[in-house]
Parts: sequence; structure tokens; C-alpha cells
Amino acid sequence: MPKHLIVIENAKDWNLEADDLQVVDYQSYLMAPHSPTDVRVINLCRGYPYLGSGYYTSLMAEARGQRALPSVRTISDLSRRALYSLELGDLMSRLNKVASKVEEVGEEGAKELRFKVFFGQSQIPQLEELGRQIFEALPAPILSVRFKKGTRWRLESVRAIGPQYLTKAEKEALGEAFGEFTNKSWKRRKNTPNARFDLAMLVNPEEKLPPSSKASLNFFIQAGRQLGISVETIGPRDFGRIAEFDALFIRETTNVNHHTYRFAKKAESEGLVVMDDPTSILRCTNKIYLADLLSRNKVPAPRYRLLTEDQDPVEQLGDMSYPVVVKIPDGSFSRGMFKAKNATELRDRSVELFESSTVLLAQEFVYTDYDWRVGMLNGQPIYAARYFMSKGHWQIYKHGSGGKVSSGKADTFLVEDVPKEVLEVAIKASGLIGNGLYGVDLKQVGDRVLVIEVNDNPSVDHGYEDAALGKELYRVIMAEFLRRLELRVQGGTPK
Repeated sequence: MPKHLIVIENAKDWNLEADDLQVVDYQSYLMAPHSPTDVRVINLCRGYPYLGSGYYTSLMAEARGQRALPSVRTISDLSRRALYSLELGDLMSRLNKVASKVEEVGEEGAKELRFKVFFGQSQIPQLEELGRQIFEALPAPILSVRFKKGTRWRLESVRAIGPQYLTKAEKEALGEAFGEFTNKSWKRRKNTPNARFDLAMLVNPEEKLPPSSKASLNFFIQAGRQLGISVETIGPRDFGRIAEFDALFIRETTNVNHHTYRFAKKAESEGLVVMDDPTSILRCTNKIYLADLLSRNKVPAPRYRLLTEDQDPVEQLGDMSYPVVVKIPDGSFSRGMFKAKNATELRDRSVELFESSTVLLAQEFVYTDYDWRVGMLNGQPIYAARYFMSKGHWQIYKHGSGGKVSSGKADTFLVEDVPKEVLEVAIKASGLIGNGLYGVDLKQVGDRVLVIEVNDNPSVDHGYEDAALGKELYRVIMAEFLRRLELRVQGGTPK
């Protein structure tokens, strides 16, 4: 069965063949009574205006559960500069860094530069990286890009165009770029011939404290293979490949102002099964949001106050007693927080954190020898661990000079061996976030169980979180992906 379906309006627009490729005309595609869902529709119609042939091709592809390039959302974004400027926001802010390259390829004295991008490959070699970035933000087969020079070069417009505007040489370049765009996908499927679904696992080899080690990533790959899921690791530079897959599993520390969030948003817009989804990232990575959410829903948690930089933090603390723990909203792995023993420390140390955020979270200090971590998946606990404080320190992770990090020991439990009251609070807290994969951190003090935070993208690491279940933990997580993928094919909504 072909993996890529190219839809054209004129036979002159495409003349290449491949084993994994089928070419059909626009009318035949629209009138097809049955169409497989496991194909990628490459929409090469001659235009993409609203309610035109290109628009309806992508619209019908998405209605049939297929992935379309460009998607309806991309077509809509490209229709108005105000919309696609949002998608290109980060790129446009970095444009000064590549302006010299635009100057290099433009004619002397020129005030305008136009070039095309074919499946992420720039028509001008010097602008290859720029073309890739534009394609990642606005994925379409053929993009026409225009730069204009005033006091400096700036991106004037981006348009998706049809193949009828290409010269013979450009059509050849389009075919070569298509081959590059799909080649990795074809090779990957040959490596796992019985796979029903393709899952991308986003990792960053440069990350110092990744949520999963290399050994754990291999266990995920093995578990996926056993369930008929081909798992491929991808990196931050593979944004343009997201639509090749059926699912995205983020195994890199997430943040809203980060490529992990953009990957999650893109995957969700392409109809992939995503873990963790962008809503979960938004909710979990902001500790201020979490504190308010837990309070409003009467989930037990440490008392807190919000501190703003325009007022004295000591006065804002009110009747809370010292010591207090002060945090930036999006810190992780014990970073971006301090413990203030008195008013002087609170004032002095808050200054440095206010450089990162205009609002800080101050919580009552509750010391325990260890924190519980309950791993939740689709509303059910799947593992539990106790993380002990780093030796001689009040946190699990101790960040020393020179980037040195130490941590306390950990032990892991089967879910049935965890105190009932800990599980009950963890289930309630994670339910406020969603149905993804979460790690709920809790402190148990006598008969009190307090939620410290809920983490999306929790650690699943060999020798730690998998110490009780072993490889079964990886199979459980991959099995949930399989359940959601099968439900998607059937037209249902994951629960």
C-alpha cells in the first residue's frame, strides 16, 4: 500500500514514480468512496484559496483521518500575514542573524530577494537553514519567500504556491527534495516491517538531566516493537518531520518557552497522539498555576503566597512563618528556588529570582526525609518511588559549583505497596491536569499528605522508576500509546 499520495490537478505537474508513492488527480481523490488512513497526502494542487481545490483536498484528507501537507491550519495561516507572522515570530526575531546571508545572495543594490523552498530545502544553498526554519513553521510542499530591504532586510511574505509556477529545473529540484523529505521515513519502515504505527521519541543528547537514560530509551523502543509500534528517536532539529509519524513521545524536559512545547503543539495540530500534550505542559510547568489549581479544588498542598516585584516580599508574605521556599514558576530539578530563613534572606534572594519572573511563588517549608513520586498514566498509578533529600541538603537535587549535581538515593515500590492516602491524593491531583503521563510529588507528614507539584514528562529511568516493574513499565506506557492510536483509527477520542 502506498505511504504517500500525491494529489495534482494537471498531469504535467508531477512525473516521478516510486514504490511507496501513488499519484491521483484532484477529482478522483475527492470522489474516492474509500481511502486508507495510513497515508500522507501531498497536496500539489494549483492553488490554496479558501474553498478552492487545494483547500478541499487538505480538508477531505483530514476528514478521512489522513495527514495532509499542507494542513488546513497551515493553509489558513498562510492566507493572511497577521496569522503566519505568529508562526514565524521566533524566526523573524532572529532574522538579523541571517540578514548578511540575504545580502550575499542578492544583487548589488537590490531591494528585494525572492526564492522558493521545496519540502524544506532552499532554492538558494546559502539560505538552506533559513528555508528549513520557514518550512518547519509553515510546512507546505512549495513555499515562495520574499525578502525586502529598507533600513535592513526583512521577511516580507511567505506564500504556498502550486507546481505550475515552476520551471523544468525547479520541478526536478522539487522531486529531489521530496525524495529527501520521505527517504528517512521509507528507510525507517523497512527496519520494522511489521509495525502498524510510527512513533517519534523526542530526545536531546545534550541535556544534562534527561527524564530517561539511553538504556531506558532502548527499553521503550523494544516495548514498542513488541506491540507493533516503530519507535524512532528524533531531536530538536527534526521539527519538519513530525507529520511523518503517528505519535509523539517527549522524553526531554519540557517548558512553554521551548522547542518541546512547539513540537507538542505541532504534533497535536497534525492529529498525532501526543504525550505530553501542550495543555499538560502549560498546566504543569507553571507552579503558580498549579498552586492555584490545587487550592481551588481543595487538594491538600503547602500554604502559599504570590510575590510580585513591585512590592516588598516580606509584607506580601503576610502571616506565613519562616522558613519559606521561594520558586520561579517554571523551575525544574530543584533549580530556580531557595529557602529563606528570615526576612533579610527573603528580600536579598528574591532579587535574583525576579530577574527571571515578575511573579514568584512562596510556599511554607515542609521538611521530610523523602518525597513520594507517584507515576500516573491515563488517571491510573503505574509506579511509585521515594526520592530522598541530597545528603546535607533540603532538596532532592543539590546544584554545586561548575555545574556539578548530586542527588539523594531512591527506592521504588509496586503501586499496591504504597499508602492508600498517598495514592488517593495523587489520583485527584493528576486528574486536574489531564489524562497523560505525570509524576505527582507528595510529602507525607503524619496523617497529612501534601501535593508539592505535578510534573508532565516525569522521569522514567532504568534502575530507578523501573526498579519494581522492570521492563513491564515500558510496555505499560507503550500499550497506552497503542490504545490511543487504535482508537484514533476508529475515529474515537482517547479517554
